[in-house]
Amino acid sequence: MSRTKGDHEARRRDVSEAVWRVLAAYGFGGLTLRAVAAELGATTGLLTHYFPVKRDLVVYALDLLAERTAARPRKAGGQGLAALRVALLGVLPLTADATAGNRIWVSSWDTSLADPALSADYARKYAQSRLKLRDLVAAAQRLGELPAGDPAHIAAGAQSFVLGLTVQALFDPTAFPPHRQVELLDDYLASLTCPPSSRGDHTVSG
Repeated sequence: MSRTKGDHEARRRDVSEAVWRVLAAYGFGGLTLRAVAAELGATTGLLTHYFPVKRDLVVYALDLLAERTAARPRKAGGQGLAALRVALLGVLPLTADATAGNRIWVSSWDTSLADPALSADYARKYAQSRLKLRDLVAAAQRLGELPAGDPAHIAAGAQSFVLGLTVQALFDPTAFPPHRQVELLDDYLASLTCPPSSRGDHTVSG
């Protein structure tokens, strides 16, 4: 009897869940066809139907990570600066689910940096994220919540801030618990609301 489309989709969901569990437990370093097959309770031969080579599995895992990240529940962002704040909070490891996703994301760097095509794909995804942040910054500027300035430059700085904070929180969660991450982000956003000329003029008059 031939498999129905529903059977195929159900099997693909099972494979996705198995890949995710392997990633959560072992990171990208432990992502192998054998590990996924063991998690699925299947043979590696079955998995080669979905992933003929290891790189196909890695690409799929990266896409799965992006999908899971995009699907995480987020609070309504409102408009302007409030929307920018929510978008940046969505990057940080503030919950168990977000922490697991970010740990997998960081563990994927070594694999991605070793593959020019994967590196280019990551660069593209980061660029898309900056464009979204740029639009939020521009909206906040139009509302008068942020001073004038290049919104793309401000977005790049904001992205860099939350990515750096994410890494610190993953490596030292005691020093950077969720409430501390939120405090640091709010301090950063508060600094953006000040015009550049008021952030400290160190010139010395003669």
